[in-house]
Amino acid sequence: MKNHLKSIILSFLLMFVYFSYAQIDTLRGMDEKKKIKTGWTFGALPSIAYDADLGFQFGALANVYYYGDGSTYPEYLHSFYVEAAYTTKNYGLFRFFYDSKYLIPKHRLTVDVSFLPDAMCDFFGYNGYQSVYNDIWRNSKKYTVDEGYKSRAFYKYKRNLFRFAADIQGTIHHRWKWNVGIGLLYYNIDVVDIAMLNKGKKPENVLPDTIKGLYEKYVDWSIIKKDEKNGGLHPYIRGGVTYDSRNKEANPSKGIYADAFLTYTAAFQDQKEYNNLKLNLNFRHYIPIYKDYIAFAYRVGTQLLLVGESPFYINNYMNTLYIQRVLYEGLGGGNSLRGVLRNRILTNGFAYSNIELRLKVWKFDIGKQHFYLGFNPFVDIGIITQTYQWNEKQIKEIMALNNPEDNIADYFKFKTSDLYRPHISAGMGMKIAMNENFILSVDWAFPFDKQDGASFTNFYVKIGYLF
Repeated sequence: MKNHLKSIILSFLLMFVYFSYAQIDTLRGMDEKKKIKTGWTFGALPSIAYDADLGFQFGALANVYYYGDGSTYPEYLHSFYVEAAYTTKNYGLFRFFYDSKYLIPKHRLTVDVSFLPDAMCDFFGYNGYQSVYNDIWRNSKKYTVDEGYKSRAFYKYKRNLFRFAADIQGTIHHRWKWNVGIGLLYYNIDVVDIAMLNKGKKPENVLPDTIKGLYEKYVDWSIIKKDEKNGGLHPYIRGGVTYDSRNKEANPSKGIYADAFLTYTAAFQDQKEYNNLKLNLNFRHYIPIYKDYIAFAYRVGTQLLLVGESPFYINNYMNTLYIQRVLYEGLGGGNSLRGVLRNRILTNGFAYSNIELRLKVWKFDIGKQHFYLGFNPFVDIGIITQTYQWNEKQIKEIMALNNPEDNIADYFKFKTSDLYRPHISAGMGMKIAMNENFILSVDWAFPFDKQDGASFTNFYVKIGYLF
């Protein structure tokens, strides 16, 4: 927790120091006319953190906006976002994102190119609460080997993801839009590289290399198939429609955004069974309470598998028409259910909701840049709608044959009542925004059920609102 707090505080300080050459001009009066931005603006932050397993993280992110003559402000003409961060233990993100409504007249174009190596990707099994989470097995800070601790890498696997996406949006009529996109997802998956993670560690911090993680056990038990265990190459094409009446995009104070789209994901050769078609439905509503200062916002959505079969590693990926954040993973974690363990709910189909009260408590200027400070208490909810079908008898037989030391009750709860129980979390967010669009977000959240995580130190530092 201390390391997260240091990272957050350092990020805020550096952002303000960057603009400290100018005097602070506080905006007085709730009805003062909004100032207009023109030309180019630039926001940059360092990316500094430390993790016991992933090492020291260093890097930077930058967002460049072009407003032209200011006639479209707070909407920009062009946005360029670049982020690069890496750690001494092979975890990082490298991303370029471009967004414009004016490069192609009357059309919106977005392009994303990302490489996301993850040495310790979370894996907690299938079907949410039907897979038992044992905090004692991975929490070395609270438990010893004698008390049941296994390894911090027990609920992990290695995942490297390369993504390319290009999406175009055009107008059907007024607020109704059509959307078409193509993309490519390439997953490279393996067991955690324990030797790499142990390099340079003190003896008391060394991870055991003889304990199989849950991912390896799922492979042994034939729950994860041989043709999906190491990832694969999956080009996709998607299309759909959107309705958008929001007054602005970065943090709307009123309006509705809704979309419905289909994504066809291809697979080849040994993975040809994984051709599939998915449906996504999303609805967001922003309700003004007091001018531009207080608003109520909520989002409901679902992702459903319509045809074919989807490999487990793609079921972690939440499809979207507009890639605002680095990675949309669901359900669980900072991009879907804040406070819940990342990728806690792994299943074929799911539904979710995020509810927020958004407050702007202070508006001010630093030099020629316009800022505001905001807070947003929230509640997040997720449920399973399409399940993985367990073969309980087969799992028991394989476990008895290959892993007789394992107790099936430590891993599975096959009751239907555990399957459809909602996963709920709540928390508080803080936002610092520059020129309405560059928004530094810090969220803290906790789960309602210990099966979704036993920690109250879930901090997320990201760019932009969740929705």
